[in-house]
Amino acid sequence: MDHALPRPAVALPPCITFESIRLNTKPTACLECSSVQSAGDSGYSNILVVFLNGLVAPQSFWLPIMALILRRLNAVGADTGSDAPRPQMLAYDRYGQGRTIDRDPGDEGKEEGYGHDTLDVVRDLHQLIIQTTRDSDNRPKAIMFVANSIGCAIARLYAEQYPETVAGMLLLDSIMANSDFVSIFPDPDSPDFDPASLPADVTVEMLYETRRKFREVFHPSVKNPEGLDRRNLANLLPDADKPLLTNGFDGKAPFVAVVGHDPEWFAKESLQGSMETPYSISMSYTNPTWRRYNEGLAKLTTLEKASGPIIATHCGHFIQRDDPAFVVELACKMLESIVKDL
Repeated sequence: MDHALPRPAVALPPCITFESIRLNTKPTACLECSSVQSAGDSGYSNILVVFLNGLVAPQSFWLPIMALILRRLNAVGADTGSDAPRPQMLAYDRYGQGRTIDRDPGDEGKEEGYGHDTLDVVRDLHQLIIQTTRDSDNRPKAIMFVANSIGCAIARLYAEQYPETVAGMLLLDSIMANSDFVSIFPDPDSPDFDPASLPADVTVEMLYETRRKFREVFHPSVKNPEGLDRRNLANLLPDADKPLLTNGFDGKAPFVAVVGHDPEWFAKESLQGSMETPYSISMSYTNPTWRRYNEGLAKLTTLEKASGPIIATHCGHFIQRDDPAFVVELACKMLESIVKDL
């Protein structure tokens, strides 16, 4: 969960366009968006793929994914001798994030850093989708979310707030929405704490230091540049496996694919990054907790529409950066499933 550094660029096709959009509900500020309009007469044109950022990696990290999806669909069209169908696609930076320099107008008059929460983000996203979606035969498009980190929580809340809209979710290393990120680790000050339970190469001092760092960086009360208040997130999503997502697009359960980071890769990155989390602490506490959370996410939908948890080999928290081709493979597989289910 450290710093997100970009990987080498992928050439972007001209059908990926960039624009500033003012929400009708917040006309004094602009959101910076990247989009692709749908094409073709197949089921693909009835789908809107929305990419949802975490707190760190902005929409620019999704651009290679969008380009590679288009390349793959074009290849399929060439093989069949027909024009390549494609879904509508949308990526954007939330207020105060990435290329969106405008602050959320709703933050005015509120405590700095706690201006809006994830439900506010969901309402803004819904308005953005309304303004950018082109209906097909007067029928709303089926939404497929591709999300990373806190974007996964936003996707879940959207599906809960707006029933019968979401047909699929590809959740990439979701935030543990019900965690304070400190309780992951044993508390040396607890009366039940047993030093003998620690891994052989982990000391009590290392545990204190890790808890301190995680409290200062990842605790829900910690402020972030965009002013997204996470303090109520655990109350909004107290369970990984609930609420069930059974009322998706057209009243059907959505497809849900849960992807987690490579545990060893993540542990090495965490040791080498600014947090300097000891390898054994990541392997003994962080990774098992995250694995259990991902197992819960995979139960959000019906058994036949669930995939995972899938491990993204050689990937850390930013899976879309570390292996774009793998994300594209999973996204295209889900697109095919949604088309068949429409």
